[in-house]
Amino acid sequence: MVERSDRAPLLDWEEVPSAEKPGGAAPAAAHVKDRLSSPSNGRTTLGCSAPGFGWSSGPGGPTPSSRSVSNADGCSTPPATSSTPEGTDEGLRPDKEEHLSDSGPREVSLEDRMVKWEEKDQIVSVFVVTFNTRSGNMLEWCLPKDMDLDGVEFKAIASGSHRVTTDFIYFRKGSYFGLACFANMAVDSTVERGARMKSVGILSPSYTLLYRYMSFLEHQVRLQLQSPGHYSPLEAFYEDKRAILPPGGDCIVTACPASAWGAAINHSMHPEMKITHPAGCMSQFIRFFGEQIMVLWKLALLRRRILIFSPPPVGVVCYRVYCCCCLANISIPGVSAAVPEFRPFFYVNVADISALENELSYVACTTEKIFEEKKDLYDVYVDNQNVKTYRDGLKPLLRLSAADREKYRKLTEQRQMLLYSQEENGDCVSSEEDLFILFFLEQNNRIFQTLSEVAGSPDPTLTQESVRAMGLDPHGDRLFLLHLLEIYGYDTLLVSEQLCCS
Repeated sequence: MVERSDRAPLLDWEEVPSAEKPGGAAPAAAHVKDRLSSPSNGRTTLGCSAPGFGWSSGPGGPTPSSRSVSNADGCSTPPATSSTPEGTDEGLRPDKEEHLSDSGPREVSLEDRMVKWEEKDQIVSVFVVTFNTRSGNMLEWCLPKDMDLDGVEFKAIASGSHRVTTDFIYFRKGSYFGLACFANMAVDSTVERGARMKSVGILSPSYTLLYRYMSFLEHQVRLQLQSPGHYSPLEAFYEDKRAILPPGGDCIVTACPASAWGAAINHSMHPEMKITHPAGCMSQFIRFFGEQIMVLWKLALLRRRILIFSPPPVGVVCYRVYCCCCLANISIPGVSAAVPEFRPFFYVNVADISALENELSYVACTTEKIFEEKKDLYDVYVDNQNVKTYRDGLKPLLRLSAADREKYRKLTEQRQMLLYSQEENGDCVSSEEDLFILFFLEQNNRIFQTLSEVAGSPDPTLTQESVRAMGLDPHGDRLFLLHLLEIYGYDTLLVSEQLCCS
């Protein structure tokens, strides 16, 4: 039995402002290698959040040249806050951000814009779910009362949760994302069969800010276990944090601007934060999978349907879902126009089968082993560190190429150098998270930059030299490259006959 959560306490890290200013004198290319710069050209990275629905219509990532804001597709993490400048428009919305620079000398930095945006809370529902020995999972209480929460009782308490004492769960509910904190307490009650299980959760249009309420939800679920029916703190929380729906009654809330993640990366996160929030879980993710991370990287870049199985606790597995999305970040504009959205569904159960049937590309996790038999629902099934597929065309991609092993070796060396620098020089600016995220971003950009250059040349033929320029193996990665050309619509490119199968 797991006796405690695998997370450190939530930290109020927004109080640490970013020291960076836009338009600095340092060269942009060097600047992004020191600390990731903000995204530009309509591309962002991390997570998957776009205005309206909290996910992206494509991958993204930072570019080293500017801090422009766009509401284009992309992924985002929660922004860090900084001091609020006078005169910042409190009613700022993502679709108006591009006009901020029209005011001349009063151009507002991304961090300053995000401060005002974050002041608008985005909680659309709060609820309590309980386990009843006769009826199973039940929705006990919620606000607002007319919110459609059908099925949330099976998302907030994952299948198999009776085997753990605490857990947290990210999930998707319709157009919204949810975070629920679960707790299991032993009681001297025959009716409850010796155990009381509850979960307290919230819904938001974007998962990128949900982590901020983790500590509150953990406290509230303990309170619900000790004093069932005591809802006044939850009522006050909802009144204080509830989202203001736009006119029209379509229940769509403007989500965090897709490029907001840059501000979060541009400051040093406290080590404890790395387990509390998905933006700090890449290091654990990569250490867990080892060399297999290169297989997941290729599958994520190819927009495959990836399902991760794990018994409870499910919280850390939700982070793996998130990190899979991060592997596919691209900051070159226009690259992802032809590919399906790469959506994080987080925790799913049998009630989500019909929704997954209609998805062309997603990453999700489950605690229900029956999903393994539903082979038409996924392309790739991940059980612990075992990555497998039933698609004959994808099976060769599960084998590591020479280039994969070389990339993983370089990644490991870079990490060791960073750790040495932190220990010897007290380097608190750089982090493993920055290193890992930038590593895959640069690798992806390198591939598509080379493809674009070859496609624009008089002889649009991919040779062994051009494939090596992408950091790929001309023989071992040939199938991956062919899939890549097909998925991203590089129909004009020809593949040299020298790139034969290995």
